[in-house]
Amino acid sequence: MRSIDLNADMGEYNTEKERQNEAALMPLVSSCSIACGGHTGTAETMQATVRLAKSHSVRAGAHPSYPDQEGFGRRSIDIPRDELEASLRTQILNLKNILDTNGLEANHIKPHGALYNDAAKNIDLARLIARASGNTALVGPPGSALEQAASESGLQFFSEGFVDRRYLANGALTPRSMDGAIIKDVTERAAQATAIAQQESFKAADGDLRLRVDTLCIHSDSPGAVETATQVRHALETKGFSIRPFT
Repeated sequence: MRSIDLNADMGEYNTEKERQNEAALMPLVSSCSIACGGHTGTAETMQATVRLAKSHSVRAGAHPSYPDQEGFGRRSIDIPRDELEASLRTQILNLKNILDTNGLEANHIKPHGALYNDAAKNIDLARLIARASGNTALVGPPGSALEQAASESGLQFFSEGFVDRRYLANGALTPRSMDGAIIKDVTERAAQATAIAQQESFKAADGDLRLRVDTLCIHSDSPGAVETATQVRHALETKGFSIRPFT
């Protein structure tokens, strides 16, 4: 049986409704990336999210960001590289310490937002993230600078596709500022997930695209995330996939 990981970015809630949404989503995924203070996240949210992941046997990793809570990590900010590396090390260590107190290890490091997109194209930035990772596996786009940096550093790399984001034909994500960047229809999200998982061609904003990935991401803050995860799991299992965490 073929297998694939289903992941979500977690620990990003600010309201009780958002917390409940993440709690409902957690049992439906096999791994999660936990916000650790860069774009959002506190010691309390990290602790609660780690415990929730553990209770559902979901593998947990760190989700570090540019230190930019005001912009939710979605802006490329001008920061000296040594300061950025120090910030990322601190964010990752904070999450690893909480994982350790719960008897868990960090499964992976997945950059958030603008840092993810920038490091996918900038090898120096990708290498910085690899140095800050503490020898933990990296997650990023297939064929990206992050994959190259992981290979150079002897780190495992897991390639990721997105269920609820529109792609460009070159493999980059459509900027959130563009109309249609977020796929809103749950059925369309499930169709894109199964196409990516089966390495089939699917519709991009400006053409067609085919990807090879180890994990599929559902954004926990996208409207309909829980319904999306339910339908994606069903669609993948119908196609003969088992949902298993990457390790």
